[in-house]
Amino acid sequence: MKKGFIALIVVVVLVVILVAQVIGVYNGTVELNEDVESKWSQVENNLQRRADLIPNLVATVKGYAKHEEDIFTDIADARSKLSGAGNMGELADANEELSGALSRLLVVVENYPQLKADKNFIQLMDNLESTENRISISRKDYNDAVQTFNTRVKKFPANIFASMFGFERHEYFEADEGSLNVPEVSF
Repeated sequence: MKKGFIALIVVVVLVVILVAQVIGVYNGTVELNEDVESKWSQVENNLQRRADLIPNLVATVKGYAKHEEDIFTDIADARSKLSGAGNMGELADANEELSGALSRLLVVVENYPQLKADKNFIQLMDNLESTENRISISRKDYNDAVQTFNTRVKKFPANIFASMFGFERHEYFEADEGSLNVPEVSF
């Protein structure tokens, strides 16, 4: 009877240890997944801030450059796509399109020296630059959280539990293809 009782206690202790391990791995993975989701939300928040600044910037530039309607239409279309993006891929594509349209807008600005000296324009550009910096930091924070999460779901034994509970790798936020080229600056 004593041997059977000791064996039962050993089995119960092992089961409790195993269950505690599974709970710990699961809860840790949930925390990391929520961190990734939170960081992604911050990227979206900063992209929205930029999208909100753009109409004011466009309105200021329109006052000086009335004949540049194509650029204003491109910016409005890209901004609309950014707001309606449903997943990370669509958001990245819309962001790339918006960045291109903003680049073309800044080329137009170069042709209007009085615009570059306008107080409202300067303030809007400062806000836009600050927002671009926030976006950059948010992307880095997101990628760091993704790296931590992806490492967790790949390592043994967490990978077994991650697949059992349906946790999958997250995608990194990658640079636009065009950003790998050095921009041409001419005076």
